[in-house]
Amino acid sequence: MIAFVFLFVKKTLTLQKSKTLKKIVVTGPESVGKTTLCMELQKRLNAVIIPEYARTYIESIGRHYTYDDVEQIARRQVAEFKKAVADNKDKDFLIMDTFLIVTKVWFMHVYERCPKWLLSEIDNEKIDLYILLKPDIEWEEDPVRENPHIREYLYEWYKKEIEQIGANYVEIGGEGSIRTKRALRAINKLKVEKTQISD
Repeated sequence: MIAFVFLFVKKTLTLQKSKTLKKIVVTGPESVGKTTLCMELQKRLNAVIIPEYARTYIESIGRHYTYDDVEQIARRQVAEFKKAVADNKDKDFLIMDTFLIVTKVWFMHVYERCPKWLLSEIDNEKIDLYILLKPDIEWEEDPVRENPHIREYLYEWYKKEIEQIGANYVEIGGEGSIRTKRALRAINKLKVEKTQISD
């Protein structure tokens, strides 16, 4: 009897400690405040962030990118995502500063083709929430940015891609703290699962 009670209590404590990592992608066209929002969310949540890798990579190569460069960026995104999921079981949220849908659109917009493996990854990596930021704030010049005049076009394209895979998403506009509050409101609807032991 004592052994049974011990095992029950041990199992209960283990279940109570377990968490389900909610995966969130902050996405949208260039210069809409994605990185800023990710940083603000990290301050307020038990979350880990995967920074945007494309910017780091493009800045490092010192030339115009190629198809192979974009594919390398995509593979790095997948690798970082899988590692973060495996290494952060103690967190409530994994927040990604852009992810594979943006990369797919990048491929299609520039090269009119996309690696098949990337399409499979988009289908396989189940994201709990896409936060799609509206291009309703002023464009800021940046050496890496290249599409100031088609932000609305790309926004609608991203939205269509998200809807096609049936993913949960929210569209968020406004500036500064308004965006942060709206994003937090959407995230709060993603209840962190807690296992309850019934009597």
